[in-house]
Amino acid sequence: MEEKKVVSLKIDRHEITVPEGTTILEAARLLGIDIPTLCHVDIKGTCIRNTPASCRVCVVEIEGRKNLAPACSTRCTEGMVVLTSTLRVMNARKIVTELILSDHPNECLTCPKSGDCELQNLALRFNIREMPFNGGELSSRKREVTASIVRNMDKCIFCRRCETVCNEVQTVGALGAIRRGFNTTIAPAFDKMMAESECTYCGQCVAVCPVGALTERDHTNRLLEDLTDPDKVVIVQTAPAVRAALGEEFGMKPGTLVTGKMVTALREMGFDYVFDTDFAADLTIMEEGSEILQRLENHLHGDKSAKLPILTSCCPAWVNFFEHYFPDMLDIPSTARSPQQMFGSVAKHYWAKKMGIPKEKLVVVSIMPCLAKKYECDRDEFKDGKVPDVDYSLSTRELARIIKRFNISLENMADSDFDKPLGESTGAGVIFGTTGGVMEAALRSVYEIYTGKPLARIDFQEVRGFEGIREAEIDLDGFKLKVGIAHGLGNARRLLNDIRSGKNHYHVIEIMACPGGCVGGGGQPIHHGNSEILKARAEALYREDRNKVLRKAHENPFIIKLYEDYLGKPLSEKAHQLLHTHYFNKQND
Repeated sequence: MEEKKVVSLKIDRHEITVPEGTTILEAARLLGIDIPTLCHVDIKGTCIRNTPASCRVCVVEIEGRKNLAPACSTRCTEGMVVLTSTLRVMNARKIVTELILSDHPNECLTCPKSGDCELQNLALRFNIREMPFNGGELSSRKREVTASIVRNMDKCIFCRRCETVCNEVQTVGALGAIRRGFNTTIAPAFDKMMAESECTYCGQCVAVCPVGALTERDHTNRLLEDLTDPDKVVIVQTAPAVRAALGEEFGMKPGTLVTGKMVTALREMGFDYVFDTDFAADLTIMEEGSEILQRLENHLHGDKSAKLPILTSCCPAWVNFFEHYFPDMLDIPSTARSPQQMFGSVAKHYWAKKMGIPKEKLVVVSIMPCLAKKYECDRDEFKDGKVPDVDYSLSTRELARIIKRFNISLENMADSDFDKPLGESTGAGVIFGTTGGVMEAALRSVYEIYTGKPLARIDFQEVRGFEGIREAEIDLDGFKLKVGIAHGLGNARRLLNDIRSGKNHYHVIEIMACPGGCVGGGGQPIHHGNSEILKARAEALYREDRNKVLRKAHENPFIIKLYEDYLGKPLSEKAHQLLHTHYFNKQND
């Protein structure tokens, strides 16, 4: 094997040897030297790397070179001497930041990113107290409020992070630079609105935006109005990934489970009932798992109309993606609704009737790690007339903000349990929040129902991990079930292109739009490129799963009772009416 070449250089009197091709920024970070930057982002383990060298905040001085050089795109060379904090460098960085601020709205007090804005942090770091370049006219750019995302291009600093994650990682292609000069902006092709584009609302653009150009649509004020309305019964469901990340917003280390504390906090806020989306995740396995078994059985008996592979359908960003790009394959995904929408349907059609609550007075709120869930609530097929099954969704970040507004100290909350029956779940429902979790939850039930035998081991380690595309072969008592898992829409596209070209060899495929699955959702606390945070969140879910008394969806007694009292059996006419959906060709929208 050819030995990789290395180069030796000096950065601020520190000598270092690095592999050839390493940038100055990367080498400096190895030495613990913090070179500021705006446009650069390197999300390890998720293939998100943005180095356009467009902001010039990371400039450094290199001996023998006349001009300052951007550290994020300049490669280290043998014998290079780099100075990162000379007066010339510090003055240049300050001027660059002042120029960026000169074309930036002065709305820090009301900006959604205030307190977590990278541009604001640089202004503080460089001690900018005056605006020497004020007086010019700000270029007016497009603003847009979608069901999930608020886009305010007046605040865009052209770091191109959103463009990179949308085009190169997610391969959605909904954002790019258009026009030139002062009229340049980042927008969908032909300056379309995002709602008219291929945007999937995955929210990864929001997660990497350093300023307030892209933020989630906020529903916290709407929630406060509902909680104070005596004529409304307000209930909440919380997704599994939320409990593994919410604590980070309160100073807890990544991977801290706050399930019980979160339930107590939600009750103190005034919710009438606090339920768990994991209940609906167990219900999803009953429907989706039954659909897997039905298609497999038909396929094995020679029915060529049985479409394989069957694809999971829990992720609304992924659903939106294949509706836009693979409309010729709309009969392949499972028709099962996402857990969020199954919960809303059961709550408004079954639970509300059982409790004697008119569904018009029932407000179903979801707490989700995902911004696409906001869009999903608004889809017409999930409404009964004008009444949505789930009224609206809040992100994990929104929940943290509103808990703080209530002056609740999450870390000091006592633990309490979810309300029953829609709060009782198994470990299978918990692991929905990480890549491979939906597949593993399905396998636990599919194996036992298909073979009629108890599992020798509950944990399917072969479907776990953070590789972008994974595959495994599961022995169902002689039948080899081939499964595939992908997270990130770029990886999903590769799998789907294989299916389209006839190269597929899987029976079942799980796809999640966000890196790491829901733990890395666009509505989670910003992880700033640290994949170890995503892994810690995933391990927290596996830990909660291990501590559950019941760990298989088909063993949930409240799910069993729901079928006995109301649904009949999986895939029944009633189940199809309330728990399944259909898809649309959006290619030409």
